[in-house]
Amino acid sequence: MDFEFSDDQRAIAEMAGSLFADHCTDECLRAFDGAGKPFMQDLWGKCVETGLHALAIPEESGGSGLGMTELMLVLEAQGRALGQVPLWRHQLAAATLARFGGDACADVVRAAADSRMLLTLSLDAVAGPAGVTLDARRTEGGWRLAGKVAAVPLGADVCQALLLANTPDGTRLVLIDLRANGIEKIAGVFTHGEAVADLILDGVTVAAGAVLPEQACEWLETRAIAALAALQLGVSSEQIRRTVAYVSERVQFDRTIGSFQAVQMSMADAHIAVEALRSALWQLCYRLDAGLPARPEALATKYLACETGHIVGHKAQHVHGGIGVDLTYPIHRYLYWSRALGITLGGAAATLERLGDWLANNDKLGWKYDLEENQTL
Repeated sequence: MDFEFSDDQRAIAEMAGSLFADHCTDECLRAFDGAGKPFMQDLWGKCVETGLHALAIPEESGGSGLGMTELMLVLEAQGRALGQVPLWRHQLAAATLARFGGDACADVVRAAADSRMLLTLSLDAVAGPAGVTLDARRTEGGWRLAGKVAAVPLGADVCQALLLANTPDGTRLVLIDLRANGIEKIAGVFTHGEAVADLILDGVTVAAGAVLPEQACEWLETRAIAALAALQLGVSSEQIRRTVAYVSERVQFDRTIGSFQAVQMSMADAHIAVEALRSALWQLCYRLDAGLPARPEALATKYLACETGHIVGHKAQHVHGGIGVDLTYPIHRYLYWSRALGITLGGAAATLERLGDWLANNDKLGWKYDLEENQTL
């Protein structure tokens, strides 16, 4: 087995790491907190300039045509730096449209790859308690939409969105032009500073080709989970690094608190959680890039991402003591990001329930039996 990244993959990771580190210093993040901007426009411009905004968009549509492994490396760097840019949603929405939307969506995909149009998506209704609350009904030549979609990331700031809707044939992804008449937008801010908006649709019509086929939902969701887990891996890794640096300097009772056994064990637990997430995420990205089924692996990775964010976040806050809740000190931002990432697409309990449902209806354990080398066992 070869667990090494290729030279190109390492170069992408290094470029992304340098870019985010340069533009997401603690001072830059503090300035963004008070600026009232939906995202970091200057940083987004650099992402477009370097092509990071289109890594997963097919080459024939103007993107780089790379896989989830490369995107994972970029998102891990983004998570470490807490870079507030819509990298994964923009390009995974475009990649989904390129794969399932056909000619009807080709212009939107190319505009996204050329950075002439910003896309977003929301899949939270899959695991939300209210379910999908947007309905689509056939009309002459298209579909008519009515209902509400809560907390759509950048819902008041982008041109097009991929949203879930109930149709007579089941839940489907629908491409909606958010500039259309009949859409009310109620802007807000998510836990970690990301701009969101509730969208209330009343009689909005879309073309027939705007409703994607059934398989698009799972294809996108597994990749969205990988993206969220990669961000969580970056957030938690940097959270541990900063916390270890802090406990190595903070002195109590004439000793650095990092020398206390309880603190050492707490940090060891956090490190183990991060490495468990890393292993699951790498396996998931491998399977996605290899075209293998990945639904249970995605749900398992999502659960580990939720747990890692919780474990690392709270242990880091605990050993920081009172300064951990001081908003002038940067560590609180990592907890905010961890909580936001953890509840996106459902928290730990909801994810375990979905994984349990899958296991109850499948008599094999995913990766252990579906690879070619296992078929003779």
